[in-house]
Amino acid sequence: MLRYLTAGESHGPALTAILDGVPSGLPLTEALIAQDLVRRQAPLGAGGRMAIETDRAQILSGVMEGVTTGAPVALMIENADHANWKGREIPPYTAPRPGHVDLAAATKYGYTDLRPGFERASARETAARVAVGAICRALLRQFGIEVAGNVAQIADETDPSRFETRIEAARAAGETLGGIIGVTASGVPVGLGSCMQADRRLDARLAAAAMGLQAIKGVEIGDAFANAARPGTEAHDAILPGLARPTNRCGGIEGGISNGQPVVLRLAMKPIPTTLAPQRTVNLATGEATETRYERSDVCPVPRAVVAAEAVIAFVLADALLENLGGDSLAALLVRFRQLPATPPPPAAEPHLFW
Repeated sequence: MLRYLTAGESHGPALTAILDGVPSGLPLTEALIAQDLVRRQAPLGAGGRMAIETDRAQILSGVMEGVTTGAPVALMIENADHANWKGREIPPYTAPRPGHVDLAAATKYGYTDLRPGFERASARETAARVAVGAICRALLRQFGIEVAGNVAQIADETDPSRFETRIEAARAAGETLGGIIGVTASGVPVGLGSCMQADRRLDARLAAAAMGLQAIKGVEIGDAFANAARPGTEAHDAILPGLARPTNRCGGIEGGISNGQPVVLRLAMKPIPTTLAPQRTVNLATGEATETRYERSDVCPVPRAVVAAEAVIAFVLADALLENLGGDSLAALLVRFRQLPATPPPPAAEPHLFW
């Protein structure tokens, strides 16, 4: 079982993460993790925070001489911006932003100052998840599995050559933009996930992980929404001699189990609520109508969120792979991986008896 926890606030001293279940024998360095953290700091659409931070994950445990030991891997990413906030007298934040965690968290936890909620809910936390995902990506690559994402759409624009123009226009207007992220995992073997229980279905696990990312409000696997408008004979992937498939409308998963085709997802990200242009709200301290107060933020986090999406998808696939193979060392896992069938078995010669 692979599992992780993150901790830390957006402007606290550091973000931390513990990843448990990593097999022994996996080559792992801070430089390898840094590659994904650098990608997460892509400048397109980013706010001023990225000019302050130079994210690097320090490995605190679970790795010796550049190789995992099988113990939990503990990571820490310092927040450089913490020094700019430490010791400052900051007035209470009492005007919740529509669409943000502010009001819901204050109601749930009894906050009179909204900061504790949005400090933890901030997408700054994804730096820790990207670090975790980098480890999972390194594990998957040992088995020939690659996870790659891209920006498929910014607002209603699908032409990549116009993305920057749309983002800068939104910046000038004090607006924010969302978009659609595509993630594809290639080399995924047949048999990850299960049809036996709902919480073990690979598509359910991937969707839950994707929806756990800040501002992600929709997930599509394969051609899900287009398939909803097609008749059944046009919505599925024919099976040809040799078990080849001419299409991949199912996105590489049938009945909750990977079928050997690329696993394909699309994630819908809403425009983030922190806008320079004010929005109507209420001051919780007085009950009076007011406008939102701007907090430094991205204009369009979609390009940076691609790496976070890759990370959570890599985690789920790594977890499902370890579940399928069993074993506590990379050497043992590789032996078992080579024994997996390359394709599904042919139909049985005799029909099954169902009751």
